[in-house]
This record gives sequence, structure tokens and C-alpha cells, in this order.
Amino acid sequence: MKKNRIEIKDVPVSVNFSFFKGYKGVEEYHFSFTPKKFENFKTQLNWIDKAYKETLTTLKIEETTSVFRRFFCSDLYNQIEYLKEMEFSSSENLLNPTSISYICQPPIQNAKVSLWAYHINDPSKKLEKKIKGNNVSIIRKDLIHNWTTGIYSTVSDSVYEQTKNILENYIRFLNNNNMKLSENVIRTWFFLQNIDADYKDFVIARREIYEKNGLTKDTHYIASTGVGGSYYDTKAKIVLDAYSISNIKNEQIKFLSAPDYLSPTYIYGVTFERGVSISYSDRKHILISGTASINNKGEIMYEGDINLQTERTLLNIEALLKNEDATLDEIMIFIVYVRDPVDYFSVKRKMRKRFKNTPIIFATASVCRPKWLVEIEGIAVKPFTSDCPDF
Repeated sequence: MKKNRIEIKDVPVSVNFSFFKGYKGVEEYHFSFTPKKFENFKTQLNWIDKAYKETLTTLKIEETTSVFRRFFCSDLYNQIEYLKEMEFSSSENLLNPTSISYICQPPIQNAKVSLWAYHINDPSKKLEKKIKGNNVSIIRKDLIHNWTTGIYSTVSDSVYEQTKNILENYIRFLNNNNMKLSENVIRTWFFLQNIDADYKDFVIARREIYEKNGLTKDTHYIASTGVGGSYYDTKAKIVLDAYSISNIKNEQIKFLSAPDYLSPTYIYGVTFERGVSISYSDRKHILISGTASINNKGEIMYEGDINLQTERTLLNIEALLKNEDATLDEIMIFIVYVRDPVDYFSVKRKMRKRFKNTPIIFATASVCRPKWLVEIEGIAVKPFTSDCPDF
């Protein structure tokens, strides 16, 4: 694995990338782009666009290798028109289908927008992609990777009803593509407009839908992040992004736990897995759910102390990675959610001291319990050899 930063002349954007290449030659890249100087949104978006294109040119990567881009915005309602105008941030680019995610989670410090981008480069053939509605499918021999973004509902003002409707709509998409919620969904992100007030109703609705679809504490749940964030339709109180894989086998999937460090989520009434790993013929993907400063009894650790909460969160992630003999150094991208933007400087100092060149997105977002000051998620990749399907 390689991690580095790139300086783009005359473009004030911080660019970090991570790179993994399996023994079969398939390459994966994760990028983070964040403006370093204050300017208006349109100018910053153009800076990122230029930095993005120049980075791909420097690394000799075709733009057609793009899979997923998430734009973290400071005021999405007033910024969406600019995002939809530009080719690289439009969800309707049929020439190069790419899953595009928008969320209002203000980036920290000078930025009005940050970008997380994910690419797959297969030297043996062009990446095969199909777009239908808000889903982009990446077709890889036996497997189809599905990135579905911006699932929301305004049928009711109730978070409970919106959550049920969103999940029911997503389940219909899965069923129409011969998939099931319990067998094919790898990762979800739920963004709540007012998580402090509405998290309980969301949790109840999700649990009910999951139980109807065979997801219980006696089976398994889904790796997930549930965090504050709003959409460009202000009536949408909750938004879902999801990642699923068609034709995946049960033996490829392993759910992560670290009972000496983190409790199972069901003991305090919620329904998600702490993380999941997916085995392929030449690599493992390890997806870490949104993780906070919690102990093995489900209690908040180090209330009011951002530094100790950050350290405990990383310790918990490290414990989860040990399920697959992986380490924090194998994380390819971190997303760091900070409740109080003033705490950004402390968190960034700690993260950058330990992970100098790793792509990191820092965003302002409330976590599901108000006394959690920081939440971190990540994606790790490590070499692996098996008779599982190719990635």
C-alpha cells in the first residue's frame, strides 16, 4: 500500500491519496480533496475539479476508473445548482457513470466543500459501469458492486415514516435486482437532519424493517454510520447511501467485533454491525462503521474530553481491525465527524501526527449521542489469497 500527498501548482487544495494493488494487478485508489484557502463555493469547487483532474493525470489514471464521489458541503441547499452544473459533480454524467453522493456536513476550517473519491483501475480491461436512477453498478466478472445514493422520502414529516419508506424503497430496488437486505447489503450511511431530536424514531423504524427482513441480534445486522447531515431537499429529514454486492457468497463476509473494547450495538437498542470484511481472491476489504469513544458496556468514555475521546475511538477501531490481522496503517480513507468545529484543531493534530499522508475528510456533524464529540469511520484493504471470487 502506498499513501502520499500531491501539490498542485497554483491550486490551493490539499490532496492526499492511498493506493493498493493486488497480485492480480487490479488497483484501488482513495482520494481526499479539501481547499486550503477561503473563497466562495463555486471557486472552491472549481479548484477541486482542477486538482482532481491534475492528480489523475499525475498518477496516470483515467477518469473512467471512477466509482464513487461524495461531496461534503457547507450549505447544500444553496450549493446544489453548482454541483449539478459541473461534469465531475453531476449525478447525470452518462458518459462516465459515477455514483455521486451529496451531503450537508460542513468541512472544517476554510473549506465550503470537500471531496472523497474512489477509483478502481483494472489494467486488463476498461471498467464496466451501468447507471440506472440513483444507482451505479460496477460489473466485475461474477460480482456486481452497487453504489446507491441519495435515497430519501418526503411522504411524511415523520422521521419514523420517512425511514420506513426509504428502507422499503431500497428493499424494492434490491429485490428487483435479485438481492436481499440480509444477504447482499454491505454498508449503509444514514444522515439525519436533526439527529439529536430524531435518532430514537429512526432507530425504532430501522429495527422494525430489519426484523421483518431477517436482521436480528441472533443473525446479523449491517455495517453502518448514522450521523448528522442534511440534504438539498429540506423536507428530507433522513437520507440513505448504501453499498451492496450482487452474487456475493456468505463465506466471503465476516462481521467484526471486539467484545473487550466495544459492546454489541443491540445492548443499547440499535441495530448495526461494528464493521465487516469482504474476502476476494487477492485482497480483503475491511469496512469500519462509524465508531466513537465507547466501552464494552455500551457507556460513553471520557465525556467532555476531545483528545481522550479521539484516542479511545482509534483504539476501538484498532481492536476491530485485529479481527482480520489488519492495522490502522492499512486504512485507506478516514472520515472524521466532529460535533464542535472548534475541536477540529485538536482532532486534526492527533490524526495527522499518526497518519501523515492518509486521505482524511474532516466534517462537522453531530453523533447519535450528544456527549460523543467525535466519530470516525474507515476503509482498510490488505493482501489476501483465497479461492473467493475476484474483486
